[in-house]
Amino acid sequence: MNREKEIYKVTLAGSVINVTLTAGKFIAGILGHSAAMIADAVHSLSDLLTDAVVIIFVHISGKPADRSHEFGHGKYETLASAFVGMALLVVAGGIIFNAVETIIEWANGNDIPRPGMVALWVAAASILLKELAFRFTIAKGRELSSQALEANAWHHRSDALSSIGTFVGIGGAILLGDRWTVLDPIASIVVGFFIVRVAWKLLKECFGDLMEASLPEEVEKEILDIVTSFPDVSDPHNLKTRRIGNNYAIEIHIRMDGDIPLVKAHTRAYYIEKALAEHFGKETHTIIHIEPVKPFSKYGPDLEKILPEQISDVQ
Repeated sequence: MNREKEIYKVTLAGSVINVTLTAGKFIAGILGHSAAMIADAVHSLSDLLTDAVVIIFVHISGKPADRSHEFGHGKYETLASAFVGMALLVVAGGIIFNAVETIIEWANGNDIPRPGMVALWVAAASILLKELAFRFTIAKGRELSSQALEANAWHHRSDALSSIGTFVGIGGAILLGDRWTVLDPIASIVVGFFIVRVAWKLLKECFGDLMEASLPEEVEKEILDIVTSFPDVSDPHNLKTRRIGNNYAIEIHIRMDGDIPLVKAHTRAYYIEKALAEHFGKETHTIIHIEPVKPFSKYGPDLEKILPEQISDVQ
């Protein structure tokens, strides 16, 4: 099964859980008079929307390179992750706003309905199911190096965390009596801030990729180790890296003996590119610029003094 189908399979499995929980939470929130549970239901509904975003954008990102996208369509997967992060922020804002309104009403003397046991049981079921969805989605996302799938996994985890807050708030409101029904909206606020934290982490990574941020230092060290493992290669420099969706783009300058045949230098560069692709993925985009160790020594060390029309004279 190819990468795109694997992503679809995992995302659809999560969607089944989201549909079940969204319906169950709305029903339990209404019947159980729980604002926290209704807020949790809205969060689960946002999961459904982000599932759709992942499926659509992963399909686009899987298209091969063409004339208008010569580096491929991988950035669409990063864009999908950004949409997931923004959706989480919107959901968190709505949850926090509604909870604050409810707490203000309670402070002004208005009663908050005491949640029912049905809301508590649904919250417990949500914790278990969403943590399960997180674990199988994050595992597959890492296996397939899919930013969008990993982002969606963290959306599942944020829903599990929100359900923990909901469970605690509803349980406290039920067990401690009418004076403590305010714990229900307080739990909603805690849930909201958990979601904001997850959303910020996702957006920070996505915006870094969209703004052509370099790969992590440890990845660049791996690149240099691979390049310098080849004989006749020295002084790797001008390393430039970035992500294109779930793939890496690498540009690097290396030095080789200026007297070796062109075909040998080209072959060496080919095998370096092959080694990088085997390590980081076959879609790794690599550009290697080869420089002589002692450039044009018969003309002196300053290569820039040689004019283009003089190059033909260099033996």
